[in-house]
Amino acid sequence: MHSLMDKYYPVFKLWMFSIPLISIRHPDDLEAILNNSKHIKKGFIYKVLHPWLNTGLLTSTGAKWHSRRRMLTSTFHFNILQQFIDILLEESERMTLKLKNIGGMVEIDVIPFVSEHTLNAICETAMGISLHNFGAAQAKYRQDVRRMTQLCVYRIFRPWLLIDALYSLTSAGRLQKKILKNLHEFTEKIIAERKLYHERTNNKYLHNLANKDAIETDDVEIHGYRKKRLAMLDLLLAVSQENHLSDLDIREEVDTFMFEGHDTTAMAICFTLSVLAEHKDIQDRVREEVNTVMKQFEKKLTMTALQSLSYLERCLKETLRLYPSVHYIAREIAEDVKLCDSNIIPCGTYVHLNIYDVHRDPNFWPNPNVFDPDRFLPEKIQKRHPYSYLPFSAGPRNCIGQRFAMLEMKAMIATLVRNFYLEPIDYLKDMQITADLILQPNHPLRVRFVPIEA
Repeated sequence: MHSLMDKYYPVFKLWMFSIPLISIRHPDDLEAILNNSKHIKKGFIYKVLHPWLNTGLLTSTGAKWHSRRRMLTSTFHFNILQQFIDILLEESERMTLKLKNIGGMVEIDVIPFVSEHTLNAICETAMGISLHNFGAAQAKYRQDVRRMTQLCVYRIFRPWLLIDALYSLTSAGRLQKKILKNLHEFTEKIIAERKLYHERTNNKYLHNLANKDAIETDDVEIHGYRKKRLAMLDLLLAVSQENHLSDLDIREEVDTFMFEGHDTTAMAICFTLSVLAEHKDIQDRVREEVNTVMKQFEKKLTMTALQSLSYLERCLKETLRLYPSVHYIAREIAEDVKLCDSNIIPCGTYVHLNIYDVHRDPNFWPNPNVFDPDRFLPEKIQKRHPYSYLPFSAGPRNCIGQRFAMLEMKAMIATLVRNFYLEPIDYLKDMQITADLILQPNHPLRVRFVPIEA
């Protein structure tokens, strides 16, 4: 896809048997699709996620999507995100402690290591339960999530050989059915327990959420039930009666949070750690900023402290430019669209929005393969086409959790950089990218962590 886009810039058509796919990367064309509320239907590729996520926020369209988007927007309100900061910081401390407990210099593949902790974080923020309390079930759940993602990819690249009617008869189909049962039962169990908890506490905390009152954070016990930490699940339960949400509706949104909220963030963190390891001067500047902010906030990372890490944020944005977790989007066009080169995309056509290539387009990014966080200084952002940078998509279907993701990435990287010097083992220039739902290398991405003496 990358070589074809360079050869036929700025648009080409690829036939997949009888299905034409139009691939675009020019910012004007991307804006024409993403900024139009008519073109919100996802491409057929997303159907491989339906058995797992059903039709939640990621995969739904039309009236259902509009209703869910409106309802879930409050889930990521600034005041709500503040309640999640402690969870993100605690998980970042667990990451650091795990490395310290190994002792001395540590060389690890950061992908499974970081993924474990981002899954823990989203599990606690989405469902209100800590995987650390589940013992062996923690590793089992992580394994099921990872294998389910891999099976979805397997189906994307074998749609012509394994149609749905036959897929269930294959070993992969039987495995998917088993894993789906495990994942859905896990989520359903948490939802049932959460609903029971709120019944035992007379829905006191749900009423506070629904009324947008101050959210209590004490650990009082009511009828023997300790008050649980705020979770996205609570917000769904708070609005479920007014919006007539069934347990299945709630489950598909919680499962969507789990899928979207751990792999994407994990890979962005991994690539950032690798980039910082390769650029010692930039790493040192990040560490200096973190230490300075920590002094200002009495050696504590808070919501305000994380927001003050402007240079780290620029590094994250530049990493997401070079290695966007979501490297493409597929949409079905609802009406004819005229492109900047005067070509017409007919209604009903599937369009591939090439995020990876627009992020490296030399017409908009000078020296596009060079890592330069200062590309994201305010004055440079203002001069750039707004649709030349789309790590969280754009328009009506932009990523609802992008602020949450940025806070999580800052919390984890700031804590690691403050405690360790990072040194490269595997270099990004040697990386081979695998075609997956999320951009990632097809081999380990190892980084050396050298403890910083207090």
